[in-house]
Amino acid sequence: MTTITRSLFLVALVLTFSAPTFARDIHQEKSLYRNIVVRESFSRRCLVFAVKRGDRNQTCMDLRNPRKLVFPYVRMSLGGLLLVPEPRRILMLGLGGGSIPMTLSALYPEARIDVVEIDEAVVRVAKQFFQYRETDNMKVTVADARVFVKRAILRDQQYDFVILDAFTGDYIPEHLMTVEFLAEIKEILDDDGVLVANTFSTSALYDHESETYKAAFGTFFNFTMPITGNRVVIASENGLPDDKTIKARAAELQPELERYDVRIMNYPRHMSRGQDWNHNKRVLTDQYSPANLLRGDIY
Repeated sequence: MTTITRSLFLVALVLTFSAPTFARDIHQEKSLYRNIVVRESFSRRCLVFAVKRGDRNQTCMDLRNPRKLVFPYVRMSLGGLLLVPEPRRILMLGLGGGSIPMTLSALYPEARIDVVEIDEAVVRVAKQFFQYRETDNMKVTVADARVFVKRAILRDQQYDFVILDAFTGDYIPEHLMTVEFLAEIKEILDDDGVLVANTFSTSALYDHESETYKAAFGTFFNFTMPITGNRVVIASENGLPDDKTIKARAAELQPELERYDVRIMNYPRHMSRGQDWNHNKRVLTDQYSPANLLRGDIY
């Protein structure tokens, strides 16, 4: 065995036996809806939904700087502030580790924030491992998002900022992707309200989703960035502001958002009004939403 070969062998041996120390599971449980894992790797702690097609990180927290928003799509969700710079009533559909509502609560302490999460175990894990805390103005309701929205309509509740980030591990639940659901969202949006929806830019559902949002809202911001496979839809019933307006708002918001590692000044150039999808694809409805057949290769 040569010196080089011996050195490579020793390196491989060290990596083989030390690899488990790089990532460790500090919590595991099976809820009513999924297998939940909290995994630490170096200075990062992640909430993982273990599914058949592979584990999916839902939220990651930088243990050295918990305020930092780790995932690009989480930072991109704040692009909705370019339409509503000072939200007063916020609805968050899907909790994950709670990084988005916690950030919005810190930015807008006077805003009322309703968080909806179907899985009670996720709420418990977010509080225990990801520093999620309710406040006088921010409460979580354990419920199905669509049921909550229907009840909000009956109570005449209105929101100016709605974020749809409800993932099962594979993708968005089918009943939260239909044109009927988006019509219900529109009923709880006030006149200048905005919907921000986290989706994927490479899913086989892309064309169907795009046609569905177009049917519900008309033109919307198609927000994608080269650093992620996520696509954030930003839609408003009252139309979209012009480029000059969103650039001016980005400049105003940038100083406050820098502490969260959000470079919102870069967002306007990635927010397209263009239609880059196949217009012949069917709109998703409560009767036609075959997401299990259309997911394809998401990544």
